[in-house]
Amino acid sequence: MTSPDAYRAARESAAVIDRSDRVRIEFTGAQAAATLNGILTNDVMRLTPGRGQYAAALTAKGKVIADVRVFARAGDFLVDAAAAAGPPLLAMLRKFVNPRLAKFRDVSAELGTVGLFGPGAASVAAGVCGVDAAALIVLESFAAMPARSHASPCTIARVPDLGVAGFDLFVPIDRVAALVSALRAAGATALDALSADLLRVEAGRPLWGTDMDENTLAQEAALDRIGAISFDKGCYTGQETVARVHFRGHVNRVLRGLRCAALPPIGAVVTHAENRDAGTVRSVAVSPRLGAIALAYVRREVEDGAAVTLRWDSGEARATVSPLPFD
Repeated sequence: MTSPDAYRAARESAAVIDRSDRVRIEFTGAQAAATLNGILTNDVMRLTPGRGQYAAALTAKGKVIADVRVFARAGDFLVDAAAAAGPPLLAMLRKFVNPRLAKFRDVSAELGTVGLFGPGAASVAAGVCGVDAAALIVLESFAAMPARSHASPCTIARVPDLGVAGFDLFVPIDRVAALVSALRAAGATALDALSADLLRVEAGRPLWGTDMDENTLAQEAALDRIGAISFDKGCYTGQETVARVHFRGHVNRVLRGLRCAALPPIGAVVTHAENRDAGTVRSVAVSPRLGAIALAYVRREVEDGAAVTLRWDSGEARATVSPLPFD
């Protein structure tokens, strides 16, 4: 079960969670930016040290191998992805990255990630890491700044992953536990994984392996809505399909929100208009603010506010299609 105290802290004060299960990859070399630019959907060439972006790696047919966060540092790039997306992403990199132009290295065992979320997150991070809270507050999404935590190097990045003010702090893996303890001592509440996932669902952000995978087109997962795609950059793997959908067509189903009368199971069928199959439920959660909610693939012609029925083997429930993020 989710923790009401942890959820409340993430929305009203500050909450901390060890996110080191994510995969972290370091890119180096003179052609590192150009290499990433040819692989990812966003424009890496525009990044300067201290800036970052959200992006995706696609198959040649425009389907999602992984969604990633890219952080430009002085002399290299840090790329990270959800745990489930790590293996397919690394497999793609081994296949397509030319080691004469750029090198990559999985640094997940060396570098950890601590997430700090909530309106008080900047103040708590500033106190522990010796930086100016005002400087953290004005960081753009995925921008980062250097700091120190208990004499260890620390990079603090602004991240929108849970739909509330948030930061990921990258520190040596052996300093993660100490940093979590220090942030809790400074006032942050421990955030459990289920409560963090509830916040993600409320924010309408897809999770690789649950809401999208290698069978999902980038625009079906609404990655364009949340800033993962540049439509005016140079060529990258999967660009032809992404451009065709954007400029000349559409996808039939898109990731949408559902406000549900009862919590459906993942995989429940969304029906609309004379019992016609209109989609499939992916992520589900029970929100203290919103009740039962879900992320689901719903046909594009079903309008926001439309009433639908969710059906599964042992039951059914009514639901209303909602824009994302949930209010």
